[in-house]
Amino acid sequence: MSRHTHHHGPAAFNRAFAIGIALNLGFVIVEAAYGWKVGSLALLADAGHNLSDVAGLVLAWVAALAAGRLPDHRHTYGWQRASILAAFANAVLLLVAMGSLLWEAAHRLQVPAPTDGVIVMVVAAIGVLVNGATAALFMSGSKSDMNIRGAFLHMAGDALVSLGVVGSGALYVRTGWAWLDPVTSMAIALVIIMGTWSLFRQSLHLLFDGVPESVVLADVSAHLRTLPGVAEVHDLHVWAMSTTDIALTAHLVMPGGHPGDAFLASIAQGLQQRFHITHPTIQIELDGLDHGCAHPLDILPK
Repeated sequence: MSRHTHHHGPAAFNRAFAIGIALNLGFVIVEAAYGWKVGSLALLADAGHNLSDVAGLVLAWVAALAAGRLPDHRHTYGWQRASILAAFANAVLLLVAMGSLLWEAAHRLQVPAPTDGVIVMVVAAIGVLVNGATAALFMSGSKSDMNIRGAFLHMAGDALVSLGVVGSGALYVRTGWAWLDPVTSMAIALVIIMGTWSLFRQSLHLLFDGVPESVVLADVSAHLRTLPGVAEVHDLHVWAMSTTDIALTAHLVMPGGHPGDAFLASIAQGLQQRFHITHPTIQIELDGLDHGCAHPLDILPK
């Protein structure tokens, strides 16, 4: 018997996505044009990264729309996993883009070329404003939704990167060191790779039905074992349905008999409050039937 509570993530960010995509696409065109004009690899690199972020925002937006589709007889959970796929695709896109940037910067470092430091500073300063404003649009949902957090981190990272380009441009104007541009590009790539790796690792983990990092399986097991009348807990599984919804299935052995719907409702409420699990399915058993399922609880402390 099951009991489900439904909590379907934060409010829609359609307006934020539309504004963010428009702002960043416009800035990519300006930044690439000036980067090409003055021969600045740092500007071209940042433009390429911003273009990948535009693609990432489009992916995240499509995923958010897909996740909002209602379940049907073919997809009984709807399309909620699209948000996890988008987070993973965003991470892969960024890692590939930054790998290409590192390769190009390493080649450019061998033969540094002069650039126009003032133009680099002005264009990068515009980037700070554009990326900072876009990041602010996603700040409210960044703590509760990995898909939204991916968009927020990318934009916030871009703002910091553009700030770094402003600094390198100012230093170039003062010193004339041509190697600053490719070195700044390499530093940008490494910072973004470090920030993206966590998103890549977490989204890949969830794609394989891993337990979300916010949930400790041993704590969930201990909580269920303390419920009145529960003699044993087995076949406990916890996984992410989307970047905001967590599901659980468990078998509770209760020799005293079925406790009734009120008991199941209290379990659902407790799981949501303590572990943010929104879709629990509980099976009550009187003598611990074995259905041939995997038993992850065998490795947990009793």
